[in-house]
Amino acid sequence: MLICQLTDLHVRPLGVPCNRVSETNMLTERACRAAARFTPRPDVVLITGDLTECGLPAEYENVAAILRRTLSQPVYVIPGNHDRRENLRAGLKHLPHVTDDPDFVQYVVEDYPVRLVMLDTLVPGANHGALSEAQLEWLDRTLAAQPAKPTLVAMHHPPFATGLVHMDNIALQGAERFRAVIARHRQVERIVSGHHHRPIIGQCAQAIVSISPSVAHQVELSFDPAASGAFNFEPPAFQLHAWDKSCGFVSHTIYTAAYEGPFPFLSDPDHPGKH
Repeated sequence: MLICQLTDLHVRPLGVPCNRVSETNMLTERACRAAARFTPRPDVVLITGDLTECGLPAEYENVAAILRRTLSQPVYVIPGNHDRRENLRAGLKHLPHVTDDPDFVQYVVEDYPVRLVMLDTLVPGANHGALSEAQLEWLDRTLAAQPAKPTLVAMHHPPFATGLVHMDNIALQGAERFRAVIARHRQVERIVSGHHHRPIIGQCAQAIVSISPSVAHQVELSFDPAASGAFNFEPPAFQLHAWDKSCGFVSHTIYTAAYEGPFPFLSDPDHPGKH
């Protein structure tokens, strides 16, 4: 199974850049087109939050239009801190499972060799993420229902500290309670998230956690605890998570722009590995 993960689109109304300089509409469409061209074709596309910059109806209208003209496979979305849950539910209600739950954009996808559990960590009016007791109970019950099936959990806010202090301060609060639930369900092999706008790997109980870079702009890498945070234009990217029963998950970071090449490997006769 091949799972394409896009995150942190920060789409704006038509013609409006994000933060005055980031052309997120163009960058999102470029990423979607790159995902659509990939061979073999991904089975699904997950978008792990911050679909928009401000959660405006016009932004979700733009997201919907980009997805319709670029991607033909099923697209599964969850909100991030830049989204507005009710506007997302209204503007993207045509996407699978978006309105299944009466209170959250959270659901399970059962149709593939890997079970996909999509979590809603949005706290309205805040930048940090959280899961209520009711959501944690839902997650526990949901995971208990299929203890033998390989499972991927998708969420916006990462459940571990990365060293980027200004971002960790607005990551998932109460992560220890989430970690305890994951630890009870050993079939959870991978957790994927966004929010930090960088490629980062960590761990939560037995599961590897993969943070995908943004398809738009990236957060500057700084471990200075006094840093207030800034973004730059390191290459936009998304991640592909391949799964098979022989080796589990293998993840790749895919840059969305085209680069020079490919060039053949023409080894020099003096190369020590030459046969």
